[in-house]
Amino acid sequence: MFLAMRLAFSSFHLIDNTYVKAYHHDMSTISVTNARDNLYELIDEVSSSGKRIAITNKGETKAVLISAEELASWEATLEVMSDSKLVKGIKKGLEDIKKGRVVPWEEVKKKAKL
Repeated sequence: MFLAMRLAFSSFHLIDNTYVKAYHHDMSTISVTNARDNLYELIDEVSSSGKRIAITNKGETKAVLISAEELASWEATLEVMSDSKLVKGIKKGLEDIKKGRVVPWEEVKKKAKL
């Protein structure tokens, strides 16, 4: 959930451009035959680097190999984005930040007696 929230608060324009951002990533391409022959190395590569690898069959991308961490991040992001109330709250929060309607953390801790 943290990664999803970090995505939501990052500098790109929340929600509306998520698809565009997601697919403007550098991605290597490998044939299914080559992927099969080098599967263990490819798994190590995506899990350690976060890189994506497109797997093709007859020149057409049929699958993309990503790390388990990236998949979990996408699932969390989709969960957040599918909650319209939460998305609305995030957008309102970003607007509040832009307009300076914020409360210092020390004040929040004091009020909450933390």
